[in-house]
Amino acid sequence: MTKFIGAHVSASGGVCNAILNAEAIGANAFALFTRNQRSWVSKPLANDEIECFKALLAERGFETQYVLPHDSYLINLGSPDEETLQKSRAAFLDEMHRAQQLGLQLMNFHPGSHLNRVSEEECLDQIAREINSALAQTQGVTAVIENTAGQGTNMGHKFEHIARIIAGVDDKSRVGVCIDTCHTMAAGYDLSTEMGYNFCMDEFERVVGFGYLRAVHLNDSKKGTGSHVDRHESLGDGTLGKEFFVRFMHDERFDNIPIILETPDPMRWADEIKWLRSL
Repeated sequence: MTKFIGAHVSASGGVCNAILNAEAIGANAFALFTRNQRSWVSKPLANDEIECFKALLAERGFETQYVLPHDSYLINLGSPDEETLQKSRAAFLDEMHRAQQLGLQLMNFHPGSHLNRVSEEECLDQIAREINSALAQTQGVTAVIENTAGQGTNMGHKFEHIARIIAGVDDKSRVGVCIDTCHTMAAGYDLSTEMGYNFCMDEFERVVGFGYLRAVHLNDSKKGTGSHVDRHESLGDGTLGKEFFVRFMHDERFDNIPIILETPDPMRWADEIKWLRSL
């Protein structure tokens, strides 16, 4: 069993560049945007770009199951606004299609927000319906729900939110979870102590189940437990503390999935990856 560690690297200039950027920091996993994350509509992937990506991925020794594309930040599958929902639905389906075209198996996304206009339950059930719609129109790509810090009206900061979404998804084999360690801390699960770490992992197993875990965003947190503030920090410099990362790296439940740094200083990624492996 082994850990597959990388970072959310730039795909500026084309998706193939993400592979080279991941290789440059000594990664054996990586995340990327396959399109402009701040635009509702993006130009389709060109055939030569798709072929280049697949060929270069194999040539540089990356395996497709350890690549974690991330969808656009604009998408809100829980939106009570019909126009936003329609745009989100189309954009999310496009994201899923792009992952399928590139031969990837995962699509990481933030669940959505109710904007204080519908109940939490209605919002979560709507997100599940939208996942079902996207899965029905694609093949081979798992929708990976990322837990959130609980800022504003964002859903997904409680493991119970994620469990309710999964319960509403018809094809359980194509839905999974990405645990973001900064978001988990900010949401109120104290990962900074051994007791807190064990409690959090027991809760995740009880409420969601490690069988659904597909990826990790490994970040330290600027703010403390229950802050509901999403501010990532470089590893060991935040409120999680270095001992958290030692525990994490020795936890076999996180073997054989992509572990992705979204820490704020890209110049430190190579050193952070080396440090994690040294643990």
